[in-house]
Amino acid sequence: MFDPGTLVMFSSASVLLALAPGPDNIFVLTQSALLGKRVGLAVTLGLCTGLLVHTGAVVLGAAALFQASALAFHTLKYLGAGYLLYLAWQAFRADAGRLNSHGAQETSLWRYYLRGIIMNVTNPKVSIFFLAFLPQFTNPDRGSLSLQLIVLGLFFIAATILVFGAISLLAGTIGQLLRRSDRIQTLLNKTAGTVFAVLALKLITASR
Repeated sequence: MFDPGTLVMFSSASVLLALAPGPDNIFVLTQSALLGKRVGLAVTLGLCTGLLVHTGAVVLGAAALFQASALAFHTLKYLGAGYLLYLAWQAFRADAGRLNSHGAQETSLWRYYLRGIIMNVTNPKVSIFFLAFLPQFTNPDRGSLSLQLIVLGLFFIAATILVFGAISLLAGTIGQLLRRSDRIQTLLNKTAGTVFAVLALKLITASR
């Protein structure tokens, strides 16, 4: 279906794209530093589950809707921005003692997995990006285009798990040291809240 050169080129591009600063890897970074590496990994899996949805949207043609319809694009992006503002509000309200005493990062992994899904799925620019990026590496002469798009989507997800997983482990380790101080923990909360608010603003002002 694919020649090795195409897969190597696509995988390399996917890793570089995952490394480039963007809403998703910044989200993983802040959550890992604030709540621990396990939360970061849960968020990573959630984000990648969202990428499955975007891959399916490209295969089924739904991604073209967000590119063509201003209403669909703006509706989804405002939902995503609203969710990010909600997370910002939670982060600003959080206190160091509550997080440290209860060990929230050890007990709510499923919630953070869902948070990753919502964060990714409610960003219509991901579907539009996939719509523009994945077909560049397909070839009608090599079989089903739908199957090729699915395979490419899975390769992109694998690259994302690799990069975001590394970010989770590194940020979680550093964050564990920083969280020993309530003062630094409070600063981390405020920083995370600010990052979420900035990401929300960026999403609100995004255009197709």
